[in-house]
Amino acid sequence: MTKSHLSKTKGRIHSIETCGTVDGPGIRYVIFTQGCPLRCLYCHNPDCRYPEEGKEVTVDELIVDIQKYQSYMKFSGGGITITGGEPLMQPEFIIEIFRRCQELGIHTALDTSGYVKLATAKPVLDYVNLVLLDIKSFDAQIYHQVTQVSLEPTLNFAHYLNEIDKPAWIRFVLVPNLTDPPKNIKGLAQFISKLNNVERVEILPFHKMGEYKWEQLGYRYQLKDTPSASPELVATAKEFFTKYGIKAY
Repeated sequence: MTKSHLSKTKGRIHSIETCGTVDGPGIRYVIFTQGCPLRCLYCHNPDCRYPEEGKEVTVDELIVDIQKYQSYMKFSGGGITITGGEPLMQPEFIIEIFRRCQELGIHTALDTSGYVKLATAKPVLDYVNLVLLDIKSFDAQIYHQVTQVSLEPTLNFAHYLNEIDKPAWIRFVLVPNLTDPPKNIKGLAQFISKLNNVERVEILPFHKMGEYKWEQLGYRYQLKDTPSASPELVATAKEFFTKYGIKAY
């Protein structure tokens, strides 16, 4: 593949965080891609929704910038994480970023909802070291209420990751009075316990840090009166996972 071809590989991104510490192991270069098929009630990047917005960049431009932070990544056991939005809406773009990073010895992580056709995801996963899979709910009705889409593709994606033994962290946003029913959390724990590739579960307490963006964009924020997830609620949720032998954080 020639350099001239590589320079033509472009995608649309929302933003970049150069020293992220919450999207995978170590210090990470985090790329937020533009475009998302979900409409999560608590989304903190609602300005990522539309794929035609954001900023157009080339893979070459990103790789030049990523290399500036390689020493931090190497020292901390970090790497690059592509999140969004939904990165798998731009598969060719993220394949090329991940491929180039792996050539440089940089650890690659994909943060995804799994709401994608497996045929689209499979070529991307060849260049991914770790998947951060967001499972918003195990109850299909709650999942649809949260995201406005079906749960089934995400569960199919999770099963496929297990089938190919791809290391994964599961992320679950704990929202009081929405995703916190014990039956929902227990169902998710039971599901994950049957997957051999899952290294940990990250319970993300609900917060309203993105609410101001919704207001700026003129969107109605339906969780305005929802409290943040308390430490006690998080601890209770963790117990469900630890009972099934799952590391939960």
